Amino acid sequence: MKTIRLFAGFFLAVLCTMVFGGTACSQDKKIETIKIKTSAMCNQCKDRIEGGLAYEKGVKDVSLDVETKIVTIKYNTKSTTPEELRKKISKLGYDADDVPLDKAAYDKLPPCCKKDAPKH
Repeated sequence: MKTIRLFAGFFLAVLCTMVFGGTACSQDKKIETIKIKTSAMCNQCKDRIEGGLAYEKGVKDVSLDVETKIVTIKYNTKSTTPEELRKKISKLGYDADDVPLDKAAYDKLPPCCKKDAPKH
């Protein structure tokens, strides 16, 4: 009888840990999605922006639509902010909403990625 009580107590403790522990963990991470207008021009820009953000702390997914020039980013709000993401895009040489591009990074972009490049 004592063994059954111990087993039931152990089972209840494990069950509570699984139920409440999982809830607490999922509340620590809050994933949000942001859309940022960029000055991207081509698929090289797409590769550069997606690659530059892919390993950024907190970024879970990134995708640039070259036609609309909008980058969609899923990120963990505990690890990064929209402002930091915009700054990162700027440091890659592109405008990011109201954050202007970093001139030094822009100057290093290939000609096809410049704002005045013909559409291709």
